[in-house]
Amino acid sequence: MNLDSFIPEDFLILIIDDITDNLKVVGTMLDEAGYNTTFATSGYQGLNRLKNNRIDLILLDLMMPEMDGLQFCQYLKNDPEIQEIPIIFLTANQEQDNLVNAFESGAVDYITKPFIKNELLARVKTHLTLKQTTDNLKSALLQLQQLSQLDPLTQISNRRSFFEFAEVQFNQAIRDKTIFSLLILDLDHFKQVNDNYGHLIGDRTLITFTSTVKNYLREIDHFGRYGGEEFVILLPETNLKDALKIAQGICHLIADLSIPTEKGNLQITVSIGIAVFAPQDTRIEDIFDRADQSLYQAKALGRNTCYADQSQL
Repeated sequence: MNLDSFIPEDFLILIIDDITDNLKVVGTMLDEAGYNTTFATSGYQGLNRLKNNRIDLILLDLMMPEMDGLQFCQYLKNDPEIQEIPIIFLTANQEQDNLVNAFESGAVDYITKPFIKNELLARVKTHLTLKQTTDNLKSALLQLQQLSQLDPLTQISNRRSFFEFAEVQFNQAIRDKTIFSLLILDLDHFKQVNDNYGHLIGDRTLITFTSTVKNYLREIDHFGRYGGEEFVILLPETNLKDALKIAQGICHLIADLSIPTEKGNLQITVSIGIAVFAPQDTRIEDIFDRADQSLYQAKALGRNTCYADQSQL
C-alpha cells in the first residue's frame, strides 16, 4: 500500500445487509469511486468473507435476522486477528436508538438510509485513511523494534536483545527444571585481519562468519553478537556434551572457510568457550562467566578449538 497517497483500489470493503437492493446501491457507489467490494447477506456469511479475504472496512446493517449487526460486531471484536477492522453501521432513522449500543460494540461511525453518495464516500474515506495511517505507524514501529534488536552489520541479535532472550531462557529453566548451554565465540587474531586487509574485508569476514554459523545452527538456537569479534549462542534443551559437539562442528566449519580478497584467500579460525545451566546458578551472568572462563582456556590451548569445563559434563 502506498504510504503517501490514498488510492481506493488498494482497499477491499465488505458490505453486509440482508436486503439486496441496499447492497446494490452501496456497492455501486463504492465501485464507481474505485473501491473493491465484496458482499454478504447475513452476519454468518460475512464471517466467512472475513476468513477468505483481507478486509479493510465493513459496512454493516444494524438490523438483520439470525445474527444482527450488534452480535456480529461483538463477535468481530473478540477475535484478535480481525478486531481492528473499522465498522460503519448502516441504519434507518427509526433504528437510531440502538446507536449507543452500536458504538459500545465497537463501531466507528454510522450512515443513515436512504444513502447520500457524497456523505457515504466521505465517511468511508475518512475511516480508511485513519486505518491506513494506523497500519503504517504500526508497521514502522515494528520495523524500529526489530532494528533495535539487531546488530546492524551482521543482522543477528545485538548484545542487549540477546541478554533479554537469555534472561527468559534462564528463568524458564529454573521454573521448568530444563537445561540449556551457552557458547561464547571469538574470532582468532581478528585484529590482524583488519590491520592486514582493511576494515571492509574485516566487515565482510564478520558477515561471512555469521551467515555460516547461522546456517549451521538449529532453528531453536539463538545467535547474537557480543561485541567486536565476539559472538554468543544459546542452545536450548542442550546438555554440555551435545553443546561441545555443536561447538566442534562450528570450529571445523569456520576453519574450512576461504574468503577471497585482492591479496588472496583469507583463512580464519574461531575459539569457543562452553558452559551449561546449573541448578545452583542464581543469575544468567553466572553462566556467561563460566563460558568466558572456558573461552580463555580455549585460547590458552592454542586457539582454533573449543573448551568445556569437564566437571559439568
